[in-house]
Amino acid sequence: MKPRLLTKNEQHVLYGLVTYPTLSDSALSEQLNIKLSTLTSIKRRLETGGFFRTLTVPLVNRLDCELLAIIYTQFNPVIPLDQRVQATKKNIEIFDEIFFSVGEQEKGFSISLAQNYTAIGRINEIRTEIFGKLGLLEHEYPHEIIFPFETSHIPTFFDCSRLLATMFSIDDHRSQQPQWFHSLEPVTLTKKEQQVYIALVQHPDATTQDIGDIVNLSRHTVSRMKQKFFSENLLQTIVFPNLALLGVDFLGFSHIPFNPHNAPNNDDIAVLNTPYTILLAQKKFEAVLISAYPTFQEYKEDEMKKLRFLKENNLISSPPLMSMYTYGRMIVIKDFDFVSLTKKIFASS
Repeated sequence: MKPRLLTKNEQHVLYGLVTYPTLSDSALSEQLNIKLSTLTSIKRRLETGGFFRTLTVPLVNRLDCELLAIIYTQFNPVIPLDQRVQATKKNIEIFDEIFFSVGEQEKGFSISLAQNYTAIGRINEIRTEIFGKLGLLEHEYPHEIIFPFETSHIPTFFDCSRLLATMFSIDDHRSQQPQWFHSLEPVTLTKKEQQVYIALVQHPDATTQDIGDIVNLSRHTVSRMKQKFFSENLLQTIVFPNLALLGVDFLGFSHIPFNPHNAPNNDDIAVLNTPYTILLAQKKFEAVLISAYPTFQEYKEDEMKKLRFLKENNLISSPPLMSMYTYGRMIVIKDFDFVSLTKKIFASS
């Protein structure tokens, strides 16, 4: 995919869409100080060009789900990537809990949301068995990091706003964004509410009239339910940019086990949560970061800065895993599929 340079106005509009995903076009035009007609024209052009996609994320912590899980594996590089991908698609990526999964020749990781540890444990047992039979594992089992919502913090969840601000040289004066998946108070939805909820997750760009046609309810009923879901933190919108099309060439994946005698404080985590970070999940003695970089130089400088900070502040007792994925070599096996898990949750309720 060949990157395309954006004009300054296009950069500002894309940054605004990613940073303020819930604002109407008129409110966003005021926020960015760009004429409404100009903004809508640029937005349409960016959308047609595939520069961003809208995601409606189910906040499954309110639906009796307990955790976020990240699993990463180092593979035997002798086995072709295509062969591994085919095996995982048929036997592992079919699990509803996995919503995002990527792989390169010698490594890969997946991210899941789950109702309980039993679901994740079952997936990882099958994963290990299949990888073992195919001769994919070298010396280690797949690494499993569990972030229970009750004891974890997820301050950044696929948020590219700071990354775009850095890439486009835009001042970002926002305060820290709210935590993700922090409320533990469960809710119960009626069957009609469940239908609308699933449709909103499945069709994030649809109008309330479109959703009404899908679930056979009036636009007003859908609008009322939608407002409830968002106001009560049951759904959240993300506008996710096409990073490859913007010239982002590298993803960094870091797993940091902290020093058991010196847990990081909030200020320490803030230092690690650099503008390149698009996902950060953290519990008292462990963290995972996923970051995106336009150049290898930016990747190396950012990772070395984190490593130096960790060592100087005695926050690690062993070296963290810091690995790099290249967009030209990486295959996205599962790409933000939240629908399957949402349906499974309601089917079991």
